[in-house]
Amino acid sequence: MFSGSKIDRDTIQAYLETDYCVHGDSPATLKIGEACPKLASLHEEHRVDCSAFVTACNPFSQSRDDAANAEQQAALAHELKQRSLSFLEGIGQHPSNKWPGEASFLVLGLTLEAAKTLGARLEQNAIIWSGLDSVPQLILLR
Repeated sequence: MFSGSKIDRDTIQAYLETDYCVHGDSPATLKIGEACPKLASLHEEHRVDCSAFVTACNPFSQSRDDAANAEQQAALAHELKQRSLSFLEGIGQHPSNKWPGEASFLVLGLTLEAAKTLGARLEQNAIIWSGLDSVPQLILLR
């Protein structure tokens, strides 16, 4: 399924197992390949038909210190505000907790192509994207 990727299989497997948690008034946990009624409600509430779960932390899965990650996330939040994009804070956390959770944003109304462009610019291996069916998909960028 992901055989053409430069990302190793263990990392891809970890992405598939991770819980992508959206904070806010209507918290939701996104799981790859599973329909998420709460995400569908968020789409409806914000009048969008898609969203992307993205982070600026740990580019190319290379661990950075908390201060560097926080700075990158703040810059991403600023950019999203400048682009007038609606977003909610969240965290991507693997259930084993072996890798620290990564602060993230659920960006509402971000098309697949725009999400891929953003993720690539942030030097991320992957993003999570959901369309009309509100089923989160793992989108590899390398």
